[in-house]
Amino acid sequence: MNRMDQDFIVQKIRTEYTDKKYSRLEELKALDLKVRKPAILFGYVFGTVAAIIMGSGMSLVMTDIGTTLGISNTMLPGIIIGIIGMLAAIINYPIYKSILNYRKKKYAKKILELSEKVLGE
Repeated sequence: MNRMDQDFIVQKIRTEYTDKKYSRLEELKALDLKVRKPAILFGYVFGTVAAIIMGSGMSLVMTDIGTTLGISNTMLPGIIIGIIGMLAAIINYPIYKSILNYRKKKYAKKILELSEKVLGE
């Protein structure tokens, strides 16, 4: 390997560690993920739990699981549990949006400053 090839490889490796635009862009992406991730995680977990609750209520009404559990009349408890699950599923999106908006307000200044630096380079 001649000297020019070595210099090229060294310079290529060096730019990976000194390129400010790359590192600031990666920092901006990480910050954006830090804003969105808790809201997304909440939405998935809460929505899954709400669907399971709603499905449990439907199962009580439509199958004989209630008699296996020792409940003689499963219609009323099944409807109540199903409605609770439905209401939880309905309020999932507004809660998700409020968490996301709160976190956007909290990190807006930092994200805007960092994005100006990235755009200015």
